[in-house]
Amino acid sequence: MTTKIAIFGVGLIGGSLALCFKGKPALHVTGYTHLPELIHTYQERQVVDHATLSVEEAAQDADFIFLCVPVSLLGTYLEQLSHLPLKPGCIITDVGSTKASIVACAEQLQLREDVHFIGGHPMAGSERSGVGAASYLLFENAYYVLTPPDHVPQPAYERLAELLTQHTRAQIIRVEPLMHDEIVGAISHLPHVIAVALVNQIRQYNEGNPLYRMLAAGGFRDITRIASSDPIVWRDILLNNRHIILQLLEDWNEGVEQFIELLKSEDARGIEEQFEKAGAFRDELPERRKGMITKLYDLYLDVPDHPGIIGKITTEIGNRGINISNVQIIESREDVPGVMRLSFRNEQDMEQAKMMLQQSEYSVFV
Repeated sequence: MTTKIAIFGVGLIGGSLALCFKGKPALHVTGYTHLPELIHTYQERQVVDHATLSVEEAAQDADFIFLCVPVSLLGTYLEQLSHLPLKPGCIITDVGSTKASIVACAEQLQLREDVHFIGGHPMAGSERSGVGAASYLLFENAYYVLTPPDHVPQPAYERLAELLTQHTRAQIIRVEPLMHDEIVGAISHLPHVIAVALVNQIRQYNEGNPLYRMLAAGGFRDITRIASSDPIVWRDILLNNRHIILQLLEDWNEGVEQFIELLKSEDARGIEEQFEKAGAFRDELPERRKGMITKLYDLYLDVPDHPGIIGKITTEIGNRGINISNVQIIESREDVPGVMRLSFRNEQDMEQAKMMLQQSEYSVFV
């Protein structure tokens, strides 16, 4: 018997899920989009078995429906599905980064007793977006949170968890919806707000002195890279989780006020303690598990100012079958080695490139 999976919104997350399921025995993947031009893209990239512009066609006889649309549209699609003759036992889930609101929406819609909604949030991502960035490896070794309402039968939850565990290689974790929003708000939503505020602060300083932008390369750019996230996506996320974000910002302001007082009183030991406590906790954080804020896989190497040197290095890496996602020259002056940054999509590619470059006697730094 074939299990039919419908994915609404075949972008980075939806496309990656589709690639995890497609081609597996007894699984059939249908992708839905409201944009006609994306039908050809889905087919060309072979991310789904069938693509359609019809909500009804995508949902017909589906055993699982994944809503991978923006947070602001989740309720709209869920309402449409609530009016369709869905297959008995159908499980609807989503991939939004806020959970309490969509679970509450599903409760208000009062889906049929034999149709179940289970909130979901794969805690993995990429700085790239769209179906072109989709990868079947995106969820590997990542946490995939499920937030089922209390009344969802355990067998239904287990069906979804088994499907995801078997094909995404993610670690499934069950969390209460509001607790999810509080935790994710703190570890993802708040850092995005802080990064945006910090970059905008420097942007304002730069209006009076362009040295700010010039000297902000390197470390500042790296620690604030999430400020370049999609504005529309993050507008919807923050507004959806605004009550929790507001409390988190109040807590953040208390922390900033504490630093202000430490500096005013010239409390050297107090400043040290803040760094010591932060460092100790950060050292306890897992290093090799994927999270919502994408880990960087960058190499830095000194390169002489010789014609063709950049092409030579990238060609050598490419000839080894190693994929480079980005190249940047941070500094290059006459008689001074430039610093070349090579970015990779995974640790394996980075390590292979590092070994190859060291064998070619380049000075390489991680």
